[in-house]
Amino acid sequence: MRTTLTIDDEFANNLMQITGEKTYAAAIRRALEDYIKQARKEKLLALRGKVQVEDNWQALRQLDTQS
Repeated sequence: MRTTLTIDDEFANNLMQITGEKTYAAAIRRALEDYIKQARKEKLLALRGKVQVEDNWQALRQLDTQS
């Protein structure tokens, strides 16, 4: 998808410097990818203590070997 953005030159230059990318498009893509990764991590961390996982790997392995 192609999108037009209006970004302050100083902001864009800072973004390129921080990301190490050589073009505005690459820097913006990198920043968005990093943002998405961080948001996903935060969602997983929010589940801490709310999800109970049973430690039954031995029983599952036994079922796998029986098949």
